[in-house]
Amino acid sequence: MRQAPDVADQLPLAEELAAVFARMSGLVFSEETTGTALRLVTSLATEVLPATTGAGVTLLDGQGKRVTAASTDAVVEHVDDLQYELGEGPCLTAWEQRITVRVADALREERWPRWSAAMRRTGVRSSLSAALVAGDVGLGAIKVYSSEVDNYGPGSEHVLQMFAAQAAGLVANVQAAEKARHLSDDLKSAVRSRDLVSLAKGIIMEREHVSEDDAFAILVGRARTERQGLHVVADNLVRTATRRRR
Repeated sequence: MRQAPDVADQLPLAEELAAVFARMSGLVFSEETTGTALRLVTSLATEVLPATTGAGVTLLDGQGKRVTAASTDAVVEHVDDLQYELGEGPCLTAWEQRITVRVADALREERWPRWSAAMRRTGVRSSLSAALVAGDVGLGAIKVYSSEVDNYGPGSEHVLQMFAAQAAGLVANVQAAEKARHLSDDLKSAVRSRDLVSLAKGIIMEREHVSEDDAFAILVGRARTERQGLHVVADNLVRTATRRRR
């Protein structure tokens, strides 16, 4: 078995890591999507760790299912899919236990025997997986793969842990920004619906010479009769009234 890379030889220069993290931090303040951010994360991972043939990030999708949210190539996706299907593997263990998991030789790995057997047809021999944790929330895991046996040593572990910390912060911030945008859209929609209902009530009060409460009751009655949402009925009423006045 090949000796693990020497820490001093494999650790990137401090300036190189600083440049990598600066590129990631800059993305936080842009309007990039999470997908774009994750593609940057995986690309940078292959740059930072020598002899890495592929990298990927595993997160939960909208249905709570573990998926490869970003990857550098189809091989990474295939290797990840094997873990999801089998329910075992280094990436899943890293995520679940919030640790860094190093695999020296995937074909001789005894911790996940079914995964190890399946790896014989992938060309991947060694891997390194680190949990993505922001605060006390486990977001997922980042992993790198190599076609060489025992490609990752203690130095690589240390680098990926630092990288994972930066990546977790990036992912958390971008996801928070997206949630804020969605919330903003929802608030705008809610305000618009409220305003439409108020306008519709005013129209009914003017036409029917009734109180505000009675106008609202009439509007609700129409919504039930037409089997539509209150804001839809209000919108239709306002549009009709606007066209008549024109």
